[in-house]
Amino acid sequence: MKGAILHTDSNQDLNLILQLAKKLGISARKLSDEEIEDFGLSNAIAEGHTGEYVDTEDFLKELRNGSKD
Repeated sequence: MKGAILHTDSNQDLNLILQLAKKLGISARKLSDEEIEDFGLSNAIAEGHTGEYVDTEDFLKELRNGSKD
């Protein structure tokens, strides 16, 4: 499986791309704003996931102090 994400502010252009995809036999659909936000959030979580244990108290102290010691 291969995929692509395209973004345009033009509804007319997006509809043209979806029509072309359909003619080419490519599965495509519009995403809601919420789905786009969810995708971005899941990417941010995946990039930030290190697998290391983080002590909650120490983390909160650093946030409150604004330091990165």
